[in-house]
Amino acid sequence: MGFVPFTFVDLIDIILVALIMYWIYRMTKGTNAPYILSGIIAVYLLWVVVRTLNMELLSTILGQLISVGAIALIIVFQPELRRFLQMIGMRQKHFNFITRIFSSGEDPVQTNIAPIVTACREMAETKTGALIVIGQQSDLRLIAEGGIALDAKVSTPLLKNIFFKNAPLHDGAVLIEGDRIVAAKCILPVTQSDVPKEFGTRHRAAIGMSEISDAIIVVVSEETGEIAIAQGGEIRQHLDPARLQQTLQRYLTINSRKRSRDKEVAE
Repeated sequence: MGFVPFTFVDLIDIILVALIMYWIYRMTKGTNAPYILSGIIAVYLLWVVVRTLNMELLSTILGQLISVGAIALIIVFQPELRRFLQMIGMRQKHFNFITRIFSSGEDPVQTNIAPIVTACREMAETKTGALIVIGQQSDLRLIAEGGIALDAKVSTPLLKNIFFKNAPLHDGAVLIEGDRIVAAKCILPVTQSDVPKEFGTRHRAAIGMSEISDAIIVVVSEETGEIAIAQGGEIRQHLDPARLQQTLQRYLTINSRKRSRDKEVAE
């Protein structure tokens, strides 16, 4: 069994793999993607070692496992891989030019937050649970397609009626884009990050949605009536209506300025 020399190219290869792994870990922290990728790399490295040592039987078995396993992994872990790619696209701001290429070029309609704040205040008083997603630049068509299409103007009575506990659409989230309620009863991805045990499904879904998109998610707790808002993977709790309005306005202003800068760069 001959000794295989360790070259400078091998060292560069190891360093690049380590850097890629660290980058993926940072981009997908809180999901299962790093563990899946780590398993794939571990099997591949084992195959390289076995092949280097001329273990023909193990090399053949692992080679077949890798070739067939790649397709199997794509099928089995399709939701995790999709979420992983969504998260990479959202968190890498250097890729914003792609969004600009496929955008229509029209300025999006600004969301009127007044009816949303009023609805949240009144639902908080009656401890009516609610989950409201306010879309920004991210493509949320997959979320909308998973719910019930509405296409209605945003209003306080409509939001309250949707989340009324006996209403058929009260489960899930409402998706708002511009001044329209696009869909209701939408299913959101639940975060895999460590969160306080007192967080319910709505809070976990709000954080999970904010991790894979730039959407602003408002939560009204059914247990306590408290209002929270999630954005960028973080959640702010214990908001009164005035603070909710200020926070929403700040987030919308920040996103509006980003769109204006992107448009100027594109022009």
